[in-house]
Amino acid sequence: MRYAVLLATLALSCTSHAESRSDRYEIDPEHLTVGFLVEHVGFAKVFGMFREAVGSFTFDEETGELSDVRVVVQTKSVFTGVEARDRHLRSGDFLAVEEFPEMVFEADRVVLEDRGGELAGHLTLRGVTKPMTLSVTWNKSGESPLPGNPYVAGLSARGRFERSAYGMTYGVADGLVGNEVGLIIELEAQRQ
Repeated sequence: MRYAVLLATLALSCTSHAESRSDRYEIDPEHLTVGFLVEHVGFAKVFGMFREAVGSFTFDEETGELSDVRVVVQTKSVFTGVEARDRHLRSGDFLAVEEFPEMVFEADRVVLEDRGGELAGHLTLRGVTKPMTLSVTWNKSGESPLPGNPYVAGLSARGRFERSAYGMTYGVADGLVGNEVGLIIELEAQRQ
């Protein structure tokens, strides 16, 4: 009788483990886009991006739980296609890259229902940490057709923040540069 109870307990624990499996993913820097949009004098929005970033997260496909999210962006890698503007963005008026070389987004956990959800976390920029929420969409998971056939999860995220909250007030009062920054993240991550 004890043997039957032991077998039943083992079977149940194996079943629950199989149903819920969290895997660690490392973001592929070659398939990561961290972009932003900011108004210029109210006429149009300037699109820019950061060319260097890394990150990781834990993801359970069965439950849709996304957790332990961390994305680290090298601020000196900012790029808008205009060298003079990029130099200005690296200066103390904006990113102050010499003093603050990294921008970091971290979040604990969200359950993606119907492949989407709101991921509440914190953005650290210029030494200031503030709450930030990203709308996340789980696009697809599966074996990649790329060499080595890694198992990949693809996610899209969107968010916004006010740059003045991080000490970047240049051009806000006179309306030269918008205060709201729209954040765009597209990524592929490989299961470890």
